Amino acid sequence: MTEHLHPRRVLIAGKLHTEFAAALAAARPDLELRARPLEHVGMSDLEWADTYLGFRRPPLPTMGHVRWVHCTGAGVDAWLYPTALPADILLTRTSEPFGPMIAEWALARALAFTQDILPLAADQRAHQWRSREPRFIRGTTALVVGTGDVGTNVARVFSALGCTVVGVSRTGRGDLAVFAEVHRVAKLGGIVGSADWLVLMLPLTAATHHLVGREILSACNGAVLINAGRGAVVDESLIPEALERGWLRGAALDVFEAEPLPATSPLWDDPRVMISPHNSGPTTVEAAIRGFTGTLDEIERGVRPTWIVDRVRQY
Repeated sequence: MTEHLHPRRVLIAGKLHTEFAAALAAARPDLELRARPLEHVGMSDLEWADTYLGFRRPPLPTMGHVRWVHCTGAGVDAWLYPTALPADILLTRTSEPFGPMIAEWALARALAFTQDILPLAADQRAHQWRSREPRFIRGTTALVVGTGDVGTNVARVFSALGCTVVGVSRTGRGDLAVFAEVHRVAKLGGIVGSADWLVLMLPLTAATHHLVGREILSACNGAVLINAGRGAVVDESLIPEALERGWLRGAALDVFEAEPLPATSPLWDDPRVMISPHNSGPTTVEAAIRGFTGTLDEIERGVRPTWIVDRVRQY
């Protein structure tokens, strides 16, 4: 696929379009660049460009003359699900390692629950002195669904505090230096009842959409749901019921089925829910441009890009 690619005109779109353009111009001054906020991308831009650099897909019917899309996030679901990018367009993704940062995000949320951080903050605002008994992560069990780079980093930090970490993956494989054991996804319903922490670090694909639905949630036994993968991996509409029925005792959510999370969502006002605005693992300019130029170098040398997306697995 790469032998017919000769990238020269790069359309950069998204929140960091100005910063990306400045960094790319410095790294590759031979390229022609256009930078736009996503909502300002027009068909004329896509007809001009042969390459697209950005996280999200423009809300337009086609990709024009673009023959290569480089996604600046680890998750490429916007490009493959529910409508796949045409097969004749090369799709690659960033090489940036998000695992360490997302792992710290997940651990911070778990500690917030064990240390009663939110209730203590409410007591402080109310000028109320109330004794609360902290709990340990040590001795608990985390079920990490997704054993790739991010899930492995999550397992590493939880296990460092004495938590038993069980992995779940499509293949049933994972790093047994950090996971106590790893199971295939088909076994999730049978083992989720033993989890204190249900940690989701999955991409959104046809196979993972609403993977955690009523069957899985009702099998939980008071777990805290921690999701920094993709919102639609969970049937979000069931989370309030899961909390009320005690299937879950809390939730820490960084991703949602609709983003921004609508103001009408009941999740905003539930004191058992911690919400963050999809910022557990933000893209950095330096790493994004390094990943793009590294992939561009491979294309120019006529080799298969290291970070090409598998269209069958959808990641």
